[in-house]
Amino acid sequence: MNKHALALFCLVAVLFFSFHADAGNYKEIINTGAWNIAQLDTLFARASRISNLPSRIDFLSGQFSGVPYKAATLIGGPQTQEELVINLAGVDCFTFVDYVEAMRHSISFAAFKENLRKVRYQGGVVDYKHRNHFFTDWILFNAGFIDDVTGQIGSGKSRKTLKILNGAENGQPLLPGIAARKREVIYIPSELIDTVILSRLKTGDYLGVYTDQANLDVSHVGIVIKKGTAILFRHASSQKKYRTVVDEDLKAYLLHKPGVIILRPRMKA
Repeated sequence: MNKHALALFCLVAVLFFSFHADAGNYKEIINTGAWNIAQLDTLFARASRISNLPSRIDFLSGQFSGVPYKAATLIGGPQTQEELVINLAGVDCFTFVDYVEAMRHSISFAAFKENLRKVRYQGGVVDYKHRNHFFTDWILFNAGFIDDVTGQIGSGKSRKTLKILNGAENGQPLLPGIAARKREVIYIPSELIDTVILSRLKTGDYLGVYTDQANLDVSHVGIVIKKGTAILFRHASSQKKYRTVVDEDLKAYLLHKPGVIILRPRMKA
């Protein structure tokens, strides 16, 4: 984002809507960023009329263009009560795809809140231990929303590996208070991604950047966007030169990355 665009965003951001509200057994913390709730209602209603799912996800995810990267916006932990956080003023790579996936099911802001709860938490239970901490948690707990198409897209070039997610490293787990979990992970090595594999990707596919780290499945996530002959990676970038939601050439981005995991959204949950 250039300086002028950043200044414009900051000016718009002063109009953000933010509040705290008790909701049952958990608290909601909501910051709608550059929008107000009426504007989001209009946005979601418009998106819901886009019958083509890839186009709907392109439209919704494109609304985040220029939104700043912000890490650690979620609240909850082993000793801290989990809260349902919506922060559209700043996203990291995982909250970005969380929001887009929930939005694409929603016709209003009220529906978005409920859908986010279902997408982010196993069984919709707002609790730290029920949060989907890993990208491949979506395969198990969001099976009604998405399909793991990595093997299908890889077509003989995919690989399987067994990981102990959140396994202790140097005596410490990645996430305190979360049990280690054994999981078979399917990925496509980056060096085997050719034009045929790229042609099988669809706009709206959620792409996780596979990591060789034994206790982690992916190091980053984003969304595949196809524009003509270009295949882009739309993601919340933490790189110093961006620090915002950007589109980058996917093939160039994957250079020197170990591989990819591809989850495809279903039209109907």
